[in-house]
Amino acid sequence: MTPATLERITLAGGCFWCLEAVYERVRGVHQVENGYSNGHHPHPNYEQVCSGNTGHAEVVRIDFDPAEVSLRELLEVFFTIHDPTTLNRQGADVGTQYRSGIYWHSEDQRQLAAAVIREVDDHHGGRVVTELQPETNYHPAEAYHQHYYARHPDQGYCAFVVAGKVDKFLASFKRLVK
Repeated sequence: MTPATLERITLAGGCFWCLEAVYERVRGVHQVENGYSNGHHPHPNYEQVCSGNTGHAEVVRIDFDPAEVSLRELLEVFFTIHDPTTLNRQGADVGTQYRSGIYWHSEDQRQLAAAVIREVDDHHGGRVVTELQPETNYHPAEAYHQHYYARHPDQGYCAFVVAGKVDKFLASFKRLVK
């Protein structure tokens, strides 16, 4: 449960390790949890989600203090570190679990996210495929997926894919770095 002053947003933008590694470095973010969301299986595991049969996306659930970092800023980071124009794909990661999505927790979040998606869509010539839905059927990922990059920075995928997203964040959003 989050303290009363914190808000929660859930984001899907490819492999959750990438998003987690970035958002753990954002000022005002108090917790990032990797998980699976917006599918139909009640308690999916990683293998089931990777099969594409559960309908879940790999997501990060972010608890943040809006007095320190705004949802708009979190979404600016989101649209900078992943490609919102590729359907069910981020780089070499392919499948519905790698889709781009914003899963909101309040009507205010939905309205702001819809406005940001329109802005980004205009910038990308109408090619944005990011879905906008309420968070449903969330399930946390297995313990070994939590804080993965922090624990395994030299692992191949981390060194070649995750590190690039972290570097892009650090170069583009100095004002938001913890």
